[in-house]
Amino acid sequence: MNKLYVGNLSPSVTVEDLKELFGEKKLPVADQVLLKSGYAFVDFPDQNSAIKVIETLSGNVELHGKVIEIDYSVPRKLRSRKIQIRNIPPDLQWEVLDGLLAQYGTVENVEQVNTDTETAVVNVTYATKEEAKEAIEKLTGHQFEDYSFKVSYIVDMDAAPPDQAPRTRRGGRSSREGGSQPGPSGDYGSPRTRQHDFPLRMLALSQFVGAIIGKEGLTIKNITKQTQSKVDIHRKENAGAAEKPITIHSTPEGCSAACRMILDIMQKEANETKTTEDIPLKILAHNSLVGRLIGKEGRNLKKIEEDTGTKITISSLHDLTIHNLERIVTVKGTLDDCCKAQVEILKKLIEASENDIAAMNQQANLIPGLNLNALGIFSSGLPMLTRAAGPRCAVPHMAPAGYNPFLSHSSHLSGLYGGPPASAITHQHSTPEQEVVYLFIPTQAVGALIGKKGQHIKQLAHFAGASIKIAPAENPDSRMDGERMVTITGNAEAQFKAQGRIFGKLKEENFFSAKEEVKLETHIKVPSTAAGRVIGKGGKTVNELQNLTSAEVIVPRDQTPDENDEVFVKISGHFFASQTAQRKIREIIQQVKQQEQKHQQGTAVSPHHVK
Repeated sequence: MNKLYVGNLSPSVTVEDLKELFGEKKLPVADQVLLKSGYAFVDFPDQNSAIKVIETLSGNVELHGKVIEIDYSVPRKLRSRKIQIRNIPPDLQWEVLDGLLAQYGTVENVEQVNTDTETAVVNVTYATKEEAKEAIEKLTGHQFEDYSFKVSYIVDMDAAPPDQAPRTRRGGRSSREGGSQPGPSGDYGSPRTRQHDFPLRMLALSQFVGAIIGKEGLTIKNITKQTQSKVDIHRKENAGAAEKPITIHSTPEGCSAACRMILDIMQKEANETKTTEDIPLKILAHNSLVGRLIGKEGRNLKKIEEDTGTKITISSLHDLTIHNLERIVTVKGTLDDCCKAQVEILKKLIEASENDIAAMNQQANLIPGLNLNALGIFSSGLPMLTRAAGPRCAVPHMAPAGYNPFLSHSSHLSGLYGGPPASAITHQHSTPEQEVVYLFIPTQAVGALIGKKGQHIKQLAHFAGASIKIAPAENPDSRMDGERMVTITGNAEAQFKAQGRIFGKLKEENFFSAKEEVKLETHIKVPSTAAGRVIGKGGKTVNELQNLTSAEVIVPRDQTPDENDEVFVKISGHFFASQTAQRKIREIIQQVKQQEQKHQQGTAVSPHHVK
């Protein structure tokens, strides 16, 4: 992973020239340099160093009169499904990047890499090597704002033939075997982490990290042994930062026990050094879970504060970027009170996470073939990051490793619909038909949907590939009591993405309570000739539609068709119910249109067959 290919070298270049160049640019010193005629292979100790060298030197520096090119050295047999994307704008929203990646296939895994560069870096695993190849071809040089993406293959050991499996070390131990040795980020503990446990993430003051680890790692080993947990201290990340992230993998009880021991160590160190009087507990929580931790009108947090005698604050939404999808939950009080609050906070986070997983599991097959990974309604980040939570800017694990309810069986339509069933897409043209949907949202949510200077709604429109317009408040025809109308124009896929993210945004921003589903009213127009078919004889069709989708479907009577001879159908329900109802109604419309076309064609040709 950390071996680089240095190309376009002058024949006169020496190993000393390369090492001198690294030194001049203040780059990490290579472990090993193998120089050939016109190129070289260079080994680096870690991925961060390799990325820094590529970003600093490749295409930017001359050596002996030639501009050198640097990239990962990946054998052809190991170029398969894994790629790395660099030079991503630091303020790029996850859902935008998610949608971009999904255009080229099914994304199985995305892991953000911590680097010293100003821009972001992600490692992406696609379902097939063909999808990865297309992503490299299409994304290399892709312009976003003033940034140009740089994409490379990275080693995919899953593609290695059996004889290329990792060799064992001397003594017969595999290089992947465990032991309580510190990893590249300073992690300690048992290698057999229970993958289904929800990790506790917290912050520790940097000056206390040494005390938490202890001499030769004895203190942290004692913590892991006593609490039956795995503790990752990310001490090498974010050099110079006042606080370092700690990830604890265990049962809820194990997490709480380890957290208490770490807090106790920090408090004793603070007392001895007289650095500070009270050490607050700082928990890191993914933004998609925070709304439900807070509760409607802050009720959940208030109850935890009252029950534990603590003061709890949560960092601002404005601190979230592609680098940081976690918010800081700060708990102040005595050590005992903080630990009591931690137990309750973790309960709420686990409950919210399990609800999301259950919802994904239930809804994944509601519209067959859907790949929800291309949408990300259930979290505000890239949904399936790697299991082991990394440093602060990585998203903590939300579901068991290997469990992915998002994945579709294929990805013919930009990864959102798999091989589309009739219920998902009613008809296909070379250009998908544009649909118009009128979605009503709470008036107080308009600002959150628009975002600062309109940034959020612009990014949402770009992500979904749809036109999204919010009706002005002064327009009486565009609003109901306490609600504003959002007009969304786009094809079926764009509608799914745009509406899904709007539903998700309302949940994230706490406009609905933790246990309350986001239910919105949606209007779609249908030809007046199809309205009767939607209702059915004696209301049979609309009743079946409601039973099937769990949505409320109403075709108001005595409507006057508009200038296009269309009338409204009103749909109310949660996101998946609304989507299924919309698709079913579109099917009915299409069937009516096809029957009308056949009737017209039959009328046109019938005179020629009269004897």
